[in-house]
Amino acid sequence: MTPADQTVHFVVPSDIDATPSGGNVYDRHVIDRLGVVGRVPAEHPVAGAWPHPSPADLDRLDQALAALPDRATVVVDGLIGSAAPAVLARHQRLRLILLMHMPLSTPEEAEALRSVSAVVTTSQWTRRLVSSWYAYRGDRVHVAEPGVDARPIHPGTAAGTQLICVAAVTPVKGQDILVDALATLTDLEWTLDCAGPLDRDPAYVDALRKQIDAAGLTDRIVLGGVRTHWNGDLLCLASRGETYGMVIGEALAQGMPVVAADVGGVPEALGRGGLLVPPDDPASFARAVRSWLTDPHVRADLRTAALTRRSSLTGWDETVRRFAAAL
Repeated sequence: MTPADQTVHFVVPSDIDATPSGGNVYDRHVIDRLGVVGRVPAEHPVAGAWPHPSPADLDRLDQALAALPDRATVVVDGLIGSAAPAVLARHQRLRLILLMHMPLSTPEEAEALRSVSAVVTTSQWTRRLVSSWYAYRGDRVHVAEPGVDARPIHPGTAAGTQLICVAAVTPVKGQDILVDALATLTDLEWTLDCAGPLDRDPAYVDALRKQIDAAGLTDRIVLGGVRTHWNGDLLCLASRGETYGMVIGEALAQGMPVVAADVGGVPEALGRGGLLVPPDDPASFARAVRSWLTDPHVRADLRTAALTRRSSLTGWDETVRRFAAAL
């Protein structure tokens, strides 16, 4: 390959390093490690209210693509590309690849897929959706699951009372389901640390605070905001939707068991490293957490399962190799 052939252009949201999200973290790891496979990344941040762009946002994207050389390999983050089909259609001289973190399931996304050479998804679950919802050719949809950085094992406390939820505080992450579940466990000792951004949906955060107060749990549940480092005894993830669940891998990497809603790509991330419960079901979530808190054998078994799953996790270099193979 010539140096130009080796270059992979990445069109990403301009907040890639400012806003903590699974998609932004994934993009950053792939871009920074692409040299492992002999490719040269070129980053093109595009400001905008993605995936709900204004005309000015679309103009910025158009200008960014127009500046790239013919036949350049261009990976467009799905938040941007899935919301800009008309712009992608104007740049068929480029080899466009859509990196789809979370399907938007919109007519615009279906139209955008007609303009790209291939799609890279972050889970088999998303791959199946793209192929079935949009009747997109299966041989053009590739999977590069998120990796995980090595972490020291966190042994946890004997009683397992330190529960943690690591997710943006939004309806899709289901913290309200957790509150309803834990409100039935006040006879037991536990605390819940909700670590994640509080600025994505202020109305939901306000309603959640009121829910916590009404349940009498203000001394047990903390909405602590973004955390660079976190740990606990049990990760609780009650999401209403997940394409993969990168935080699950991060928990398992330190030997922390997980109780999670059985949605989307969560089973792929979890493997046998924890418990799956039906989505949007506080009673089932409460039963799983109660068994964890009251039965030392359950805690021991789940900690063993998490450590076993930890040994099979792959790093980000493997993600990049799979990503490059898709290119």
